[in-house]
Amino acid sequence: MLQIDRRVLSHFDFLIPLIILPIIITSHILIGEINPTLAHKQTIYFIIGIGAFLLFFILPIRKFIWIVPFFYWFNILLLALVDIIGVTKLGATRWLEIPFVHFTIQPSEIFKPFFILMLAYLIKNDPPPKEGYDIKKFLKFSFYILLPFFLIAKEPDLGTAMILLFVGYGTLFIVGVNRKIWISIFIIIVISAPILYNSLHDYQKKRIEAFIHNKPSYHVKQSLITIGSGGLIGKKKEEATQARFKFLPIATSDFIFSYFVERFGFWGALTLISAYALLIIHLLITNYKLKGDYLASVSVSALALMIFFYMSINIAMTIGLSPVVGVPLPFFSYGGSSFITFMMLFGIVENMLAFRFDSLYESIHYRFGK
Repeated sequence: MLQIDRRVLSHFDFLIPLIILPIIITSHILIGEINPTLAHKQTIYFIIGIGAFLLFFILPIRKFIWIVPFFYWFNILLLALVDIIGVTKLGATRWLEIPFVHFTIQPSEIFKPFFILMLAYLIKNDPPPKEGYDIKKFLKFSFYILLPFFLIAKEPDLGTAMILLFVGYGTLFIVGVNRKIWISIFIIIVISAPILYNSLHDYQKKRIEAFIHNKPSYHVKQSLITIGSGGLIGKKKEEATQARFKFLPIATSDFIFSYFVERFGFWGALTLISAYALLIIHLLITNYKLKGDYLASVSVSALALMIFFYMSINIAMTIGLSPVVGVPLPFFSYGGSSFITFMMLFGIVENMLAFRFDSLYESIHYRFGK
């Protein structure tokens, strides 16, 4: 039996699960309405996700933070192998097949926790000066951010690659970088935008062109119809015809927000977005209470940014304000990889908060039997 010292529980952030649990429960109900089989599978993902959360919560991460670079580079190797021996599904090569068991893994999802931990490790070992990081240090951090960005974008998975890019540089912005560097980057991006656009795949260009010319795809059109049909208070399950009659594509994953609005209307959408906003604001406020503890501060701020970008991009693409890039809604969209990854990330954050001092790791005891 696992026993945890009360001092650890006193540092545990109970508000986080109180916000997340209603989101997870609502998601499971909606997925069950659309496809009961997927709901049963999602239950298995819930169990695995809880296990992943507990594992990362009890691991002595602070004591063994020195081993993080190994896991970072191991995952970089996996991302590189995707280009060589990767498995292709739906036109994208993003998976690796585990020999003999014919089970596939998505390295870009596994990489996320170690990406954040690597940033925390680097910043802890090289804290920012009062005036912020100079160009030399900024380029050092950029290497660790841009390397996975290019490997994941090449799969192609531009959505995940861009989010990791935003999270990486957003974290550096919060930690502190000389503002002259940010101004220079903005100018470079504006000048090089045509070159970046030409380097995209044809289907990515078509999505951007459709978005710019205000010509929504079939998916987005159906999404807008679904959202509009929800009205202020939504519809009963039997009356939610868009998802029920398969007019709304990918209703359980990428466009589950649309179905949620059809069921619960404008006020339901406002409530869900407010829950995400509360979680993000809470994490950012927590971050500012952790000055000097860079392992915890970086982990918390990076997770807040990741949730923000995932939520914003997913909802924006369902209402036609962003190109469709296949980004899931955290804890809400159907799928095991995303859910388990976010549970791992929250396990890391709760670990950093609960075990603020290394000595607290000694307060965990494992006893079997009586």
